[in-house]
Amino acid sequence: MSEVSSEMQAALQAAGIPDSEADQPLARSTPPPTFQLVLTWVLDTTAELRALRAEIHEAVTGHVGEILSGGVPERVVLVASELATNALRYGIPPTQVSLLADGTTYLLDVEDRAVDRQPVLAAARQHGEGGFGLYLARRLALQVGWYTDGTSKHVWATFLADEV
Repeated sequence: MSEVSSEMQAALQAAGIPDSEADQPLARSTPPPTFQLVLTWVLDTTAELRALRAEIHEAVTGHVGEILSGGVPERVVLVASELATNALRYGIPPTQVSLLADGTTYLLDVEDRAVDRQPVLAAARQHGEGGFGLYLARRLALQVGWYTDGTSKHVWATFLADEV
């Protein structure tokens, strides 16, 4: 295994994640049960990610427009893209992305059928090899967790709705 790159070390520090968590499974937890479904997308390929990003941005902001960086809508879009990419790459189809809300918080839920594969906070990667998706989610979201429901694995993240 290669050394942890300086980019990964910076991401770990920025996310407040100790080096000891690298290459460890993400903590198993379920989101609060207060959320109501807003929209759901079923993805079969990474080519569908562009439309997913645009539609999530529209659902969160209420308008169609350019996705800029910095705010909560953009964080939701980025985390959705990263988690969906992970599910498409490492999971078992179909990949389902759901956006839920409870009035104060958005919940992003990404589901695949690979119940035997735990999400791992990858560490030792060469530049360009990926492995930052869960770190980005941990840095940009309020909470990130995962659970299985018997037939599916769910990786979820929450975001404050009032910061939109």
